[in-house]
Amino acid sequence: MEKIDLKAELKELYKPSDKVVSEVNVPQFNFLMIDGEGDPNTSELYKEAVQALFSVSYAAKFSLKKSKNIDYVVMPLEGLWWADDMASFLTAEKAKWKWTLMIMQPPFVTKEQVDSALHSVKTKKGFPRLEELRFAKFSEGRCAQLLHIGPFSEEGPTIQRIHEHIEECSALSGKHHEIYLSDIRRASPDKWKTIIRQPME
Repeated sequence: MEKIDLKAELKELYKPSDKVVSEVNVPQFNFLMIDGEGDPNTSELYKEAVQALFSVSYAAKFSLKKSKNIDYVVMPLEGLWWADDMASFLTAEKAKWKWTLMIMQPPFVTKEQVDSALHSVKTKKGFPRLEELRFAKFSEGRCAQLLHIGPFSEEGPTIQRIHEHIEECSALSGKHHEIYLSDIRRASPDKWKTIIRQPME
């Protein structure tokens, strides 16, 4: 059975350069999403949100593999970040940060299949925050992006390069977007790979 990997099929979106800012047009995809706020390094709600997203995403994957003989790679965790007062975002007052965490679902994964997976996880695991998950469409349109290699605390220069690129020809629009390609439980921080993406007008 061939395993489908959307990251490989969508190279333009999920395999950007770490040297040159690129512009991409991000179409509409289906995501499993959950909202929250607070410091991702210390917030229990953040950890529970990640657990809920991955548990249901994997349950949907294994259900489809068993019932329809379709196998695929679960997509990486992504996050939209902002603050009511963007000054607190820029000064890293993380307790005031707001976020939407999400995992893209392949086009053949339906809401009914996600609902079934959610029910299965609730019954077997009973993880917190499962009720807050939603299956929704999300589209960003025109964006600039760059791959950051290293710890999250050192993203500043990468973000600045993206903003400078946008400001030369357009204006920032939408929320700061990060895509986490590495398993931070296993990889050394200096090797963490994170796509930094910023919508633009």
